[in-house]
Amino acid sequence: MLNKSIIEDVINAALSTGGDFAEVFVEDKFNTSLAMIGGKIENGMSGRDYGVGIRIFNSTNSVYAYTNDSSKENLITVAKKAAKAINGTKGDITLNFTTPKIENVHKILILPRGVKKDKKVELLRRAYNSAKNFDDCISQVAIRYLDEEQNILVANSDGLFVEDTRVRTRTAISSVASKDGEMQSGFYGPGAHMGFEFYDNIDIEEYAKEASRIAKTMINAEPCPSGKMPVIIDNKFGGVIFHEACGHGLEASSVAKGTSIYAGKLGEKVASDVVTAIDDGTQPNAWGSINIDDEGTKSRKNVLIKNGILKGYMVDKLNGRRMNMDSTGSGRRQSYKFAPTSRMTNTYIDNGDSTREEIIKNTEHGLYAKYMGGGSVNPATGDFNFAVMEGYMIKNGKIDRPVRGATLIGNGMDILKKIDMVGNNLDYGQGMCGSSSGSIPTNVGQPTIRVGSITVGGRKGDK
Repeated sequence: MLNKSIIEDVINAALSTGGDFAEVFVEDKFNTSLAMIGGKIENGMSGRDYGVGIRIFNSTNSVYAYTNDSSKENLITVAKKAAKAINGTKGDITLNFTTPKIENVHKILILPRGVKKDKKVELLRRAYNSAKNFDDCISQVAIRYLDEEQNILVANSDGLFVEDTRVRTRTAISSVASKDGEMQSGFYGPGAHMGFEFYDNIDIEEYAKEASRIAKTMINAEPCPSGKMPVIIDNKFGGVIFHEACGHGLEASSVAKGTSIYAGKLGEKVASDVVTAIDDGTQPNAWGSINIDDEGTKSRKNVLIKNGILKGYMVDKLNGRRMNMDSTGSGRRQSYKFAPTSRMTNTYIDNGDSTREEIIKNTEHGLYAKYMGGGSVNPATGDFNFAVMEGYMIKNGKIDRPVRGATLIGNGMDILKKIDMVGNNLDYGQGMCGSSSGSIPTNVGQPTIRVGSITVGGRKGDK
């Protein structure tokens, strides 16, 4: 992508004013996006993004610059301009690049950009027809197809020189049900760190039906009652609560600044004994997986919480300097236009000992959140508010009537301590996570869990 001699000259230019570390990130990305609404392709785009990012450290200070002109002259000019923000003592630097051996655990069989567009459109059409024909109440269906091939190179003044290729594909299915002037939606968005062979391993029509089933169930549901009660959160995308309300607080970008409620709490009890939480970027072909992070560090399995005890954070290079900790392979970015920072990959609560059926049977009354929707969280406090996309009341240890309009309101650390049952059916949901280094693919996951008491927002006075 760029030869070593050019990169060496760029790094020396970046360190010309006394920086103590410099990094070059090169990206060549191909992507396709197709959207079908009302059975017709509303928009389609295929593109290529190419560029170079240059980052310089001086102790715990950093500066970042990027360009899509990769000529040697321009890269050196950009590096020197960025270096003007650094004031240090220049030393002599001799680079001896080494390329670590990185095992590719994400085998790709069919590169998406080699697949004709009409085959991708046919995939959308199958999903659309399956979702739209599910029931007469389904008034609108939108299907979006995405694929991406990202080739990267990372080189730095420590002598690292490493390349990697990431290939991802995903289909997002949204169904809307209408009745008596009201609307409810359902969503399903399967994706993987795989090529087009992903669609040989799933039944896209069944996923489309599931999106419509959720919408139909909720349009016929009654309003959810409000108040404090036990809440059972099902597996897969239920893990979004841990991701948002707790995971972001375990990223070094918050911990290093002291703005996280988990700062300074290593070794302390932050959750109940049944909670073990992990971020693992090494899972083969998982949506959020990476061979190396965007700083060139090998990905790994990071145990964050073990049986309720805080064991670690997700750490990138810069914040690792601030915290006197090594990188955990957690430095990620959307593209060359962003400096990397600590981010999640595949983040989940690990399996427990209970079955889903046991958890429900042992709950006399409460809310069963089958699918979670969107929400908001304050990383500094852990306070959150999440919508339940599909919910049911639990009565006498059994799933009772469907309810809509439920929201879960609470605090991340408080909720972790109130988890009293954890299932053995761990599974994952796919999403995009936005933060200071852009939007990146992440998996969220958990088995079925029960929170002993949580505030449920709904309609006052209902029971």
